Amino acid sequence: MTPADLSRTVLHAVRRAVDEDALRAPVPARVRVERTRPGGSGDYACAVALQLAGPAALPALEVARILRERVAAEPGVGRVEITGPGFLSFTLDAPAESDRAVLAAVREQGLAYGHGDALRDGIHQFHHAREVRAAVTAQAVRRLLVAQGARVRVSCAEPSDPDWARLGVTVDAHGTPPTLLTEIRPVPAGATAGELLERLGPDAARWGLLRAAGHDRAALGPELLVQGEANPLFRVRYAHARARALTRGAAALGFTAEAAPYGESPAATAAYDPAARPLLDLIADHPGVLLAGARHRAPDRVARQLEAVAHAFFDFHDSCPPLPAGDEKPSAAHRARLAIAEAAGTVLAGGLSLLGIRAPEHL
Repeated sequence: MTPADLSRTVLHAVRRAVDEDALRAPVPARVRVERTRPGGSGDYACAVALQLAGPAALPALEVARILRERVAAEPGVGRVEITGPGFLSFTLDAPAESDRAVLAAVREQGLAYGHGDALRDGIHQFHHAREVRAAVTAQAVRRLLVAQGARVRVSCAEPSDPDWARLGVTVDAHGTPPTLLTEIRPVPAGATAGELLERLGPDAARWGLLRAAGHDRAALGPELLVQGEANPLFRVRYAHARARALTRGAAALGFTAEAAPYGESPAATAAYDPAARPLLDLIADHPGVLLAGARHRAPDRVARQLEAVAHAFFDFHDSCPPLPAGDEKPSAAHRARLAIAEAAGTVLAGGLSLLGIRAPEHL
């Protein structure tokens, strides 16, 4: 069960409780589940009972009890606990099955993994000054919202800088809008698009403009061009290139990441390897990060997610090599590791694409 599956399961439990008249409250459009924080119990948690307590005119603990018995009966959910003032904490059954579902989703959806229609009813209009960081941020926010099904229109206070096009920026309208629109106003970059392109090129410039939160100053120095692991952009792109190289290497050795023989699945084999867990968790969390980045107009969240995936990928790669060495024969474990590495590469490429940054297969 993926986090998205669990969210739908909890939402279904709310609908059942309302239909059965056990709960009298409006059914929310969606239920947010989050990975349990350090020190908490279970794999995931949600605060839907606290959200519904007021409309239902019931204590949050009572709402949580009503929902717990309905969620606990669903396949894939091992245990449901009530913690604190009414939080629901979920422990999932068969983590290998959950991992397999995540890897299958990445393989099936490709670069669109994490895209959805959660914001399909949204129509957004953004306005920004004639400033390069505001323009690039507005474009990235547009990409994130469109990936979640929303419709977006962007206007600029003055005619666009001609160099913006080289940074992938498009503007729908210019001039002062007739009505008040949502403004995109990050801390200005302190340089023009032309200057950044000359010093850094389009990819490094976009990363530098988007990596910092909007209220922080963007780091736009020569460190963005360093070809080493101290440069987060290089590390993210190198992790993607390495994942693609693993696929090519496996093909040369005559094996793929398809399901292992005798009914074994890549995720089932990998589940026995603790080094896979952090990377699998980050891959599973990716759709939620994209949705949060869209909701909060925060492309920096996506950049930080990609850094975390790259870091976990290299830890996994070094601990559990996906390719056999020496006289070693390709095994179910190698196919399992390759499946995870390929999924990580797909997540990195998809995230970079949403930021407007290329993900080279050779680096």
